[in-house]
Amino acid sequence: MASEHPDYDGTLLGRFDGERPPAPEWFDEAIAHAPERSTFKVDGARIELLTWGEVGKPGLLFLHGNAAHADWWSFIAPQFADTHRCAAISWSGMGGSDWREHYEIPIFVREALGAIDAAGLAASGSPPVIVAHSFGGFPTLNLARTHPEAIAGAIMVDSTPPRPDGGPPPRLAQGRDQNPRYPSVASALRRFRFMPEQDHGEPAIIDWMARNALHEVPETDEAPGGWTWRFDPRFWQKFERGDLGVEPRVPMGVIIGEKSALFADGQLADLEAMIDDLRFTTVVEDAYHHLLADHPLELVAAIRDGLAKLA
Repeated sequence: MASEHPDYDGTLLGRFDGERPPAPEWFDEAIAHAPERSTFKVDGARIELLTWGEVGKPGLLFLHGNAAHADWWSFIAPQFADTHRCAAISWSGMGGSDWREHYEIPIFVREALGAIDAAGLAASGSPPVIVAHSFGGFPTLNLARTHPEAIAGAIMVDSTPPRPDGGPPPRLAQGRDQNPRYPSVASALRRFRFMPEQDHGEPAIIDWMARNALHEVPETDEAPGGWTWRFDPRFWQKFERGDLGVEPRVPMGVIIGEKSALFADGQLADLEAMIDDLRFTTVVEDAYHHLLADHPLELVAAIRDGLAKLA
């Protein structure tokens, strides 16, 4: 784990100085199973789509959290590609997808539905299951209420229940006109951190997440060239909260980290109470909010076990 390394310097990746950290064998094997990369359009925006596995197998759609990207799942989804047709998207305003002038949950629902169609996730004759981390759970809950025929079920991964008074942390709510620009990949990686912050995680996975969150941009009259984050820095200023949607009408399961900062004050009971057909709740021991980084194999096992309970 990052904070247990003898050279830990208070950053997640600074001690590696831009070099890729040593990776577990299973991780290298997973990312070697490279996805097919494509895009599709929803309401005029190009949406990044990653797919694995054969069309015609049962479908799985993996949805990431706020300011993340589809490649957060590119070492998880291949674990299911032998038995499933798998897909992951980057939400508009994040990853390799286009930015918008306006964001709202119904738009993200249409993006998820578009992914199901573009990836052929229902080609088996049955609708797919959604696996959604964090912010990805909000569109999932709404979709499960408004389009229950489109999915066979959903697994919420450390995704808190919507609250009327909820919103982003103040630092995100303030926004900025543009993301910071860094002169090198190494200097950008040193600045990477999670939200909510945690210092636990496999360094190779954190590096993968951070490196794939960057792109190089040219110099302009207003800013120097360099490396910057791919998410829309004004996302939360453009986001209309609206009705996030509860009362899902499909079978669902819940996976959370035992030490998640988002499930410290009774949120689990609130989430469970919102789900009429709750098939399972799994608490991953010693895991934090970003289970994909700190307990990835345990997450894979929990998803696999959960899929059997949704069937």
